[in-house]
Amino acid sequence: MTRSTRYRCLSAALFLLFFSTAQAQFQLDLESGAVLGTNYNDVRIPNTGGTLFNLSAELTAQPKIFYRIRANYTIGNRHTFSALYAPLTVRYEGDFGQAVNFNNVIFTAGRPLTAFYQFNSYRLTYRYRLVNKTRWQAGLGLTAKIRDANVRLKDERSGLDTNFDNVGFVPLINFYVAWRPGERLGLLLEGDALGAKQGRAEDVFAGLTYNFSPKIAVKAGYRVVEGGANVESIYNFTWINYASAGLLITL
Repeated sequence: MTRSTRYRCLSAALFLLFFSTAQAQFQLDLESGAVLGTNYNDVRIPNTGGTLFNLSAELTAQPKIFYRIRANYTIGNRHTFSALYAPLTVRYEGDFGQAVNFNNVIFTAGRPLTAFYQFNSYRLTYRYRLVNKTRWQAGLGLTAKIRDANVRLKDERSGLDTNFDNVGFVPLINFYVAWRPGERLGLLLEGDALGAKQGRAEDVFAGLTYNFSPKIAVKAGYRVVEGGANVESIYNFTWINYASAGLLITL
């Protein structure tokens, strides 16, 4: 390769880099709202020998405000890279109608209990926009998720307290569909989901968006997180409902 050819290649690469950066768009997605409850939260730890119990049916979930933070970086209106931080801890109170073996600790029936169900999520996503029209947008991608889960039971009288934490990697399919019938109002469906023999995971939002300007928009709707794992050490499946609202800031 001659020197002039190398210069042309370098110039072309710099031009493409500059053009891509010029076409890039950064968006901050701030979401909050209320956890409306859990349809079910089945737990058995250890999976062999432990007692199967349903936190949602046997105890009462306490009101909970949640929040999430997502940063999106889109290049050329097609390639979106995002990072999500989504912490969550649901607190339950009540008592079990039977003795429960949890984490090889026996909790006596009829005694006041507090249970904490933690499900923090950290995700990196790449999504390609398959449809990129004025009214319609649709994309598909991959998400790498780190799950930081913890189930804790505490006997309020005796102080008996034990927990089981589980940190693991989960690959997911990411999807995004947006339709704007007018200049400002739109419909949005987005999420991550995947199933396997050992378990499944779904995190889906469906709702409305409203653009105040090209830089500021809001969203409101329903979010569901469902799934769990059935492996040697743990059996846990849950369904969590959210009333969600968010602010979308484009820079």
